[in-house]
Amino acid sequence: MSRKLLDKAQRRLAAERGLPSRPWGGRLAVALIYPNVYHQAMSNLGFQTVYEWINRRDDALCERFFLPDLEDLAEHRKTGYPLFSLESGRFLEEFDLVAISLSFENDYLNLPHIFGLARMPLFAEERQDKYPLVLCGGVCAFLNPEPLAGIMDCFAVGEAEVLLAPFLDRLRRTDETRAAMLADLARLPGIYVPSLYRVNYTEDGTLASMVSCAGAPEHVRRQWLRRLDDHPSRTCVYADDTEFGDMTLVEVSRGCSRKCRFCAAGYIYLPPRERSAAGLRPIIEEGLAHRQRVGLVSPAVADHSEIGAIAQQILQAGGHISVASVRIDSLTAGDIEAMAASGHRTVAIAPEAGSQRLRDFINKGLSEAQILAATRLIAEGGIPNLKLYFLIGLPTETFEDIESLLRLAQDIRQVWLDAGRRRGRLGNLTLSVNPFIPKPFTPLQWAAMEPVASLKKKLQYLKRQVGRMPNTSLICESLKSSELQALLSRGDRRTGRLLPHLAAGDSLAAACRREGLDAGFYVTRERSEDEKLPWEIIDQGVPRSFLRAEYDRARRGEPTPPCGPGCSRCGLCGEKGA
Repeated sequence: MSRKLLDKAQRRLAAERGLPSRPWGGRLAVALIYPNVYHQAMSNLGFQTVYEWINRRDDALCERFFLPDLEDLAEHRKTGYPLFSLESGRFLEEFDLVAISLSFENDYLNLPHIFGLARMPLFAEERQDKYPLVLCGGVCAFLNPEPLAGIMDCFAVGEAEVLLAPFLDRLRRTDETRAAMLADLARLPGIYVPSLYRVNYTEDGTLASMVSCAGAPEHVRRQWLRRLDDHPSRTCVYADDTEFGDMTLVEVSRGCSRKCRFCAAGYIYLPPRERSAAGLRPIIEEGLAHRQRVGLVSPAVADHSEIGAIAQQILQAGGHISVASVRIDSLTAGDIEAMAASGHRTVAIAPEAGSQRLRDFINKGLSEAQILAATRLIAEGGIPNLKLYFLIGLPTETFEDIESLLRLAQDIRQVWLDAGRRRGRLGNLTLSVNPFIPKPFTPLQWAAMEPVASLKKKLQYLKRQVGRMPNTSLICESLKSSELQALLSRGDRRTGRLLPHLAAGDSLAAACRREGLDAGFYVTRERSEDEKLPWEIIDQGVPRSFLRAEYDRARRGEPTPPCGPGCSRCGLCGEKGA
């Protein structure tokens, strides 16, 4: 036992406000794991939504597990005390189901640590019937489950609100062996059981086939919630020790109709759906009883058809509004006024590319004039700081495109400075420049990621040039981390074997050598048009032919054609057509 670890958990639990714990006894016990530290996990709205949903069931309870903080990790290893739940201090093996919520590929590296601390084998084939079933959910579960196929017993392919109820119902009424239970669960819509598929590879290492058995479907179709108003998604546990501890988070919409060719979120949450202002009213009122600031969560907050009414509702109730970023072409003076009134000191916008050619390539649908107009609107609205999101390494990018990025940054800075001088205060301009990572189920899924060495040269050049601009800075995520994300997001089943080596501190190159893999095969290789892709075991509802046509249009410099009434080509329109 470690009194130090248990005392910290009790203090953390006592500091929370919101959903109470459920008592044990006669309930299906679910261990919900977020494979990162508490500070990150409790900032994740999807994680909180699943936690609340399970605990609202009379026949189930849910308790949380996290990657221990760095000092706690050392204490676990020093004392040998296993990983335990925050609520009751129980161990993973005492639960009926282990559910892992995964939103980011780089969190895969924490899985070996978590399983090791829990004293459970990492790989599914090594777990016997005495261990609970392991279910993986979250974005990564239906973007590309294959790198984790050897670890997870099953995946929830799609949105939890429609998948969890039948899954838990089936689990409650079965006392079958593990193999029989998995075969039974695989018959549920949206449940992927990787052990029921035989994978074959060609001589060149590409995927040859995935053959289903034991009644498992040939492809697992993503499940999605038709009416968001039926299932609120909001902060249910309030804690100060989180990234968004000063606010209540509320999901206002899901999916996006913009069709940016690089964006996975724009394709795997189709069709776009909104929560109504009327449906959001009681949720927002309840949240304002806990926090004065309301964080509006959506891939496209400004595109909500009732965003003005939602903002006024919050402001009139004495609350403040927080948004992660704003849409350049739908931004209004009223939006800026609401954010300024809510105390926003920084607004983020995403030009994504400096040249018009590259913005057209990714179907961003923005002109330089629109970008500068939005900059002027934000600056004149009294927001002191501006953050710009850019991608480098996009397919077909040239040095001229890099120069265009710098010219656009200079023009934006000039607009910003002119407005700042008029109001007597100069703010800061931040360029967040990150590598393009080709993602599954996007038109650019066939593209290669630019090699790290080449990206490094571009970043060094950009840093030198931006360093000459006063009040302007450039930030970038680790290139090695980006390379790893690319491999894990585009990998097949063989890549899961890298995780123990990477978690132990091996570089990606060293881990690949150990397992006889080539990182370049997954990261910097252009996929051929007819190649079978590992993630296509999932049926997202967007035809492969549409995605490939979009990739071809991008290379020809053509825009995405608009959808017509009743369109079924792309899945963007939903069941009712355009």
